Amino acid sequence: MEEDSEKQSIKRESSLEPDSSPSSPKITARWNPSEACRPSVDDAPIFYPTNEDFDDPLGYIDKLRSKAESYGICRIVPPVAWRPPCPLKEKKIWENSKFPTRIQLIDLLQNREPIKKSTKTKKRKRRRISKIGYTRRRRDSGCDTASSSDSEGKFGFQSGPDFTLEEFQKYDEYFKECYFQAEDHPGSRASENKKFKPKVKDIEGEYWRIVEQATDEVEVYYGADLETKKFGSGFPKYTPGYPTDQYSECGWNLNNLSRLPGSVLAFESCDISGVIVPWLYVGMCFSTFCWHVEDHHLYSLNYLHTGDPKVWYGIPGNHAASFEDVMKKRLPDLFEEQPDLLHQLLSPRILKEEGVPVYRAVQRSGEFILTFPKAYHSGFNCGFNCAEAVNVAPVDWLVHGQNAVEGYSKQRRKSSLSHDKLLLGAAMEATYCLWELSLSKKKNPVIARWKRVCSEDGLLTKAVKKRVQMEEERLNHLQDGFSLRKMEGDFDIKRERECFLCFYDLHMSASSCKCSPNRFACLTHAKDLCSCESKERFILIRHTLDELWALVRALEGDLDAIDLWASKCRDQYPSQHPRAREYSYLKTTSCLKSRGSSKVQQREQNNLQLVSERLQSDLTTNKEVQLKQDGDQDVNHHGHESERNHVHGITDKSAVTDVKLGEGVKFDEKKISVESQNPDSVSDVGCSELAKKVERKDQDASTNRLSLSVELLNSGSLVVKKLWCSKQAIYPKGFKSRVKFLSVLDPTKLTNYISEVLDAGLLGPLFRVSVEDYPTENFSNVSAEKCWQMVTQRLKLEIIKKCDQPVSSLTSLQPLESINGLEMFGFLSPHVIKVVEALDPKHQLEEYWNQKAVKLFGAEPPKEGEKDDTEKGGASDPSLDRDTRLLRGLLKKATPEELVMMHGLLCGETRNTELKEELSTLVDKMEKSP
Repeated sequence: MEEDSEKQSIKRESSLEPDSSPSSPKITARWNPSEACRPSVDDAPIFYPTNEDFDDPLGYIDKLRSKAESYGICRIVPPVAWRPPCPLKEKKIWENSKFPTRIQLIDLLQNREPIKKSTKTKKRKRRRISKIGYTRRRRDSGCDTASSSDSEGKFGFQSGPDFTLEEFQKYDEYFKECYFQAEDHPGSRASENKKFKPKVKDIEGEYWRIVEQATDEVEVYYGADLETKKFGSGFPKYTPGYPTDQYSECGWNLNNLSRLPGSVLAFESCDISGVIVPWLYVGMCFSTFCWHVEDHHLYSLNYLHTGDPKVWYGIPGNHAASFEDVMKKRLPDLFEEQPDLLHQLLSPRILKEEGVPVYRAVQRSGEFILTFPKAYHSGFNCGFNCAEAVNVAPVDWLVHGQNAVEGYSKQRRKSSLSHDKLLLGAAMEATYCLWELSLSKKKNPVIARWKRVCSEDGLLTKAVKKRVQMEEERLNHLQDGFSLRKMEGDFDIKRERECFLCFYDLHMSASSCKCSPNRFACLTHAKDLCSCESKERFILIRHTLDELWALVRALEGDLDAIDLWASKCRDQYPSQHPRAREYSYLKTTSCLKSRGSSKVQQREQNNLQLVSERLQSDLTTNKEVQLKQDGDQDVNHHGHESERNHVHGITDKSAVTDVKLGEGVKFDEKKISVESQNPDSVSDVGCSELAKKVERKDQDASTNRLSLSVELLNSGSLVVKKLWCSKQAIYPKGFKSRVKFLSVLDPTKLTNYISEVLDAGLLGPLFRVSVEDYPTENFSNVSAEKCWQMVTQRLKLEIIKKCDQPVSSLTSLQPLESINGLEMFGFLSPHVIKVVEALDPKHQLEEYWNQKAVKLFGAEPPKEGEKDDTEKGGASDPSLDRDTRLLRGLLKKATPEELVMMHGLLCGETRNTELKEELSTLVDKMEKSP
């Protein structure tokens, strides 16, 4: 009878199991509602932000912190209209993309033995599942889980089969239908409907019955810690060159959250998976995330994209120690085995009995769960769902993060990120904001946010001060036995630097010895590094104690210290500092509102005024202007260029050609850098050192032009269409060149610009010029000439800012408009012409070749005032089709942002027949309109 019954049960389950699912274990356990163990706990608070609240994620988190932190977790329900699309539901992902799973034995989560003991006991017989390895990239466990055997040993979780989202949803439906089926409970509502869907409270009661009683074997799968860079995110992502929407740029989009202004994670340059780059979690009924606290005690935000609810339990951060004590008491062997990674459960009932407060939150589709620093949390899923999570670090987190890394050092546990790098990055950002505020007296939202955390009682000031005090105490503890050396700026850029003993991060300081120059220790373990004499040992410091205490004073509001650190940050961390490019045009003692000696202020203003006047004079008289530092020797332009080419690995002189601009300025290409060696000379650092002596040289008229080198980076490919050439030049698709010119961010310096030709589809070529070091600073147009006109216009504005001149002085810089865009692209350079013409050996671009033939045979050149076709943009060219003519005319008036958007529409993946039909309809309406 038992055998027949088992056969019938197997037959019934086989009929329910989806055909497409991977092989799965037999589901024998059944729902037992009479023994439900639903814990009696209070609910965590729920918040309903208004549209205005929702515009500022970090501001809103700060607003609710005082109300919710004491619960450990809280639930955030977005405004009704906020419903982002989920790319994971697209067919190519939903039906075809596979993800790995882990097997979870729910009945053993609270009742399993330590690994060492359990290996000696008889294993329960279970159906074999193919093991598929899965590597964790995030270092929250203190070690990398490089194989399924490690996973099984450390977590008790074996690797399960791979699923698609569609298959996993079907398997969950099969599991729940088997587990909660009606036949076993004739008295319930389910007897009337076999598709009975249990409520959250039913599932919660059954879940804790399984965990606490452990009488049934319940095995489920969980797709946890899936990297969104590989599998894909549930949020739309911003892609340069493609149209954006409110969701791809929204701060609540978890792809954007970590690096929002005000989050100190913005100062981490690496995309740490699971911390800065979100992870996906694909759950099924009963799949579990056990008690844990976030890496570095960070905040976390979890969004449920789709599916059944997720039940959370949270413990306030100020009760974390009490929770750990209970774990040690109740599960001593397990806690001893893995004290930093609690992949097991204690029920809320037991925790409450021990006096540890626990709160519940039920997260539904379209809602967020926020966890606070050092707040332990756990939970389970009520069915198939897909969630995404990431960390965030407002300034108030810094104190928690400092405590975390000190604890990791004692545990000798690796960290996921450099706390000191984030702390110094936040301090420098705040210093920049205080500096800009002192200059302009204008407070924007970003400046206001940082201003609130400064002053003597500010959260950031306190965090920095505490860390500097620790550094001072540790250096003093070493006494005089170690010599101090300045740390190289790239000390920890190419590789992580950590203490050989405790893994403490060494961004701020490190100890080493001549006996092992590539081995380092933190200051706490400096004496443990080796047995050499003290004279052989040394300490590397990124900043002196005097500099660090000056940083504290800057955050407290000291103006001289603010000037010192603003200059220091700009010069030493230009590429790392997110706001450096915004403020690089400002100087530590501004010509607009400079503080300090009036003589210094007047001298600096005179210097920049001199630059402007000489620039105007020499442009007009066709003379050369050279910006030089005091004591610099004259550098032959071509000799210096040869040296630069050697540095860049260019051996063929023809690869770099000189462009002679009609009326211009020649600048010494020697890089100008300013670094204050004397912290007391703050008032002398700034415009007075950045503005250089202007030297005029009488030379032959043929060389009295600005000579810049255009470097051809990519010749591109030929496009045989009307708009891809003019009488003057051919415009290859993908063409790219580099030229050095005055920086739009700081006109007293030179910088490299990248000029490109992009494919704008119906519009023909789209020309773009961008600052190489800061590609977000770019200028786009359907005309190469207008691209560089936009650059020169920006230059004039920046020069006027520095010299405190009225807008009317724009006319004095009008010669800048003589810059030729085609020359700056390199289209008129002999070498570039030779390479580009070689792309069209059959002379298919007739307009260009016909004009060249006319020139070769001595025909008259175009009349003065005749504009190049690219300048007209083809808007009135009768040879173009109607749609193209009107669209080019319309796009001539577009802003750079609108051009980028249209480029994405017309050339991206979204371009299709329907789009073309819509554009044609739009053009019809445009023609009919008056």
